[in-house]
Amino acid sequence: MGRLPDQRAACPRSGPRRTGERAEGVGAADVEHGLLVELYEKARKVKGVKHLFVGSGVRYDLAQADAKNGARYLKTLVQHHVSGQPKVAPEHVCEPVLKLMKKPGVASFERLRKDFERYSREAGKEQYLIPYFIAAHPGTTDTDMLELALWLKRNDFRLDQVQTFLPAPLALATAMYHTGHNPLKRVRRDSAPMSVPNGLRVRRLHKAFLRYHDPANWPLLREALVRMGRADLIGPGDPRPEVDAERLRLLLREIFTAAGGTHDDFDAYDKAMAAERRAAILVTPARTYHP
Repeated sequence: MGRLPDQRAACPRSGPRRTGERAEGVGAADVEHGLLVELYEKARKVKGVKHLFVGSGVRYDLAQADAKNGARYLKTLVQHHVSGQPKVAPEHVCEPVLKLMKKPGVASFERLRKDFERYSREAGKEQYLIPYFIAAHPGTTDTDMLELALWLKRNDFRLDQVQTFLPAPLALATAMYHTGHNPLKRVRRDSAPMSVPNGLRVRRLHKAFLRYHDPANWPLLREALVRMGRADLIGPGDPRPEVDAERLRLLLREIFTAAGGTHDDFDAYDKAMAAERRAAILVTPARTYHP
């Protein structure tokens, strides 16, 4: 995607970029998408060519770093060279995790999303950007995955296909997975280990955070949220299978009256509770203390 002119001469270090390297410090002098745009335009004019689509692998961070032709490239791509549901891989939203992945910050993806929607509207096309995220990447904590889940919910993303990290040969993340240390930094004997979610239960939990909307994941997420001190996130949309609508109606009455509450018309009370989607939080104490 784009050209890196005279890369070895322009870059203070010799050698090619690492795969997935962040575009921090890369400017218009380092990347150039003009030739690629011209190639797309010529390809569209070839007799017999009906479609020319780019399905995935777009380095939108490099396009955004190209002040001269980056916007032109993205506009051309969105309006002529995507099939309607292009895939991009922001992978995560937490900055510490993104740095380990050598990925751009989430603001870069949010900027792409706005540009994609604007260019699609200008072209009169109904298109959707499909983001890919990953679970259980080395360096990721339960809190990081919760933050990602909340971001997905705020932005109304409900992922169908998600990826759980698997170590692959010759990858920096694989070194992190097996050693528990970040090879991008100096590692000493007393270096603190990084978080590596390599147990089956924690890997399932991290994947469940990505698919927070799936009822099959709610028991696991409920348990984790209580443990993390975020039981406030367990709402009325997360029912317990043993408490049906009738049992909930009676339970809310029991709690209300046990707290000293009275009401002249409990039928009206029941309707108000149902309309407001009131819930009951059931807590099982693990220990009790006596003076």
